[in-house]
Amino acid sequence: MSGSINKQSSAVNDGTPGSLKSFQINSSGALSQAVDTVPSGGDNPAHAIALSTGAVAVFNYNSGNGRIIPTTSNPLKFDNSAGIISFPQLQGASHPHMALEHGSEILIPDLVGPDLFAESFNSKLTFIIIQGSDTIWRLAKSSSGSVYKVQGSIPQPKGSGPRHIAVANNRLFTLHELSSTLAVQTLPAAPNATATLIATASIKPPNPPAGAQFAAAEILIPPTTAAFPTQYIYVSNRNTGVQDPRGDAIAIFQHVNVGTSSEGLKLVNHVYTGINQPRGMAFGPADGRGGEGFLVVAGVAGNAGTKVFKRTERGKNLQLVATNLDIPTRTTFVWL
Repeated sequence: MSGSINKQSSAVNDGTPGSLKSFQINSSGALSQAVDTVPSGGDNPAHAIALSTGAVAVFNYNSGNGRIIPTTSNPLKFDNSAGIISFPQLQGASHPHMALEHGSEILIPDLVGPDLFAESFNSKLTFIIIQGSDTIWRLAKSSSGSVYKVQGSIPQPKGSGPRHIAVANNRLFTLHELSSTLAVQTLPAAPNATATLIATASIKPPNPPAGAQFAAAEILIPPTTAAFPTQYIYVSNRNTGVQDPRGDAIAIFQHVNVGTSSEGLKLVNHVYTGINQPRGMAFGPADGRGGEGFLVVAGVAGNAGTKVFKRTERGKNLQLVATNLDIPTRTTFVWL
């Protein structure tokens, strides 16, 4: 995945070993060759994001670690002196999947399992799933202000698999990959205050085909604008089993009755995308050009290409307006 800083962009090499690269974006939107490359500190980084400080956070899915790498006076050049941040392996392996800057903290959802163990039983190979202690790590700068360290965590339901997160209305929204659920919690004080689980909702579409196997992927909560005065939450399903001919669905939720005893999540719609396992989704910027009215989506499997949807009914629905088949699968987008 990638993050952008003005006309610079950063992206990961999701391999073993992983790396972080910087690129220049010219006035026509074309991308340069890599300007700088540094190690991610581990294997298979799934996400990189530019922070308000100019640093770039990159975390490695398969090795349970990552780096927060400053840039130099040239924002295209990395300061490779940054150390490696490792996460406690509470049970099973650590699998950090993204980073979210919130105030002075960096929040890292970590699946921490499940891990597969193979055993032979009556001459048959059996796979046993060992669930981990899923959590969201809280990173903060050390007292010296020079390095980041784990200062606490926000535990998640065991076996849920927190994959991606967002913060809105002073609430933490977590998309759980393994349970295909969306949860809303209070955002507790650092480092380890207790988070109250307010509501959890399934994101799976109704009446899936027999043999469907779901795993949640992306969460987006675009800000309100004059054209979209109600805030909605958009989350994507990934069906890794028997496919629905309509493709995988984006579930649209509304966060309702905030601050009351009936606060919760209301399912508004399921929109079928025609895409197999949508893993890349991005709304256009709300900068006066109308980009927030469009959602670009692509899958990690199949050959549906990239699709652009227009938000309709003030955000309650999505309408397909464009398709590009030049590349069958993509994983991320940066709006310029």
